[in-house]
Amino acid sequence: MTAIRIAAVFLAIATLACTPLSAQAPKKAAPAPVHTPAPGVSPSPEQQAAQPPAPGWISRCSSASRETPLECAVEETAVLTKTGQLIVLVNIRVTSDTRQPVALVQLPLGLNLPAGAKLQVDDGKVVDLQIQTCENRGCYANTPVSPELLTALKSGKQLKVAFQNLNKEIITIPMPLADFAAAYEKIK
Repeated sequence: MTAIRIAAVFLAIATLACTPLSAQAPKKAAPAPVHTPAPGVSPSPEQQAAQPPAPGWISRCSSASRETPLECAVEETAVLTKTGQLIVLVNIRVTSDTRQPVALVQLPLGLNLPAGAKLQVDDGKVVDLQIQTCENRGCYANTPVSPELLTALKSGKQLKVAFQNLNKEIITIPMPLADFAAAYEKIK
């Protein structure tokens, strides 16, 4: 063997020896469900980890082309800070044809699908959502946003998104509404 071939073989063996094999990596346990504490009780570290990161509600507008109308939305997410796993995404868009707001909620996999999901602003009326589909990124539900719900979102302190896991435990994710009204004003 020539020196170049010996060096290439040595380099290939060294590369294989230093490359971690994913099949041998230990699997991480699934994150614990996040529950909302009773009033006056401090949230657990898991609940704090599921709090949405700054900047809060953001507004976005996009269009498929210059000739098509803008589709605008406000969006808020709650993720686990340790893993970056998305727990809940709430997207409220104003359709270009009707100019009426519609809420799309993305939830994690592993839900009790027949139970659906629920939205509630502060201690107001509960809005039931039927989960329509699931795919590898999560499960989805949507609903038209009534004028009453929109008013509550603009003036409320907290949106609660609730769903059941496969053990039929209710998981409630709080989402602050402090900057919702300002974000929504940008898209209406």
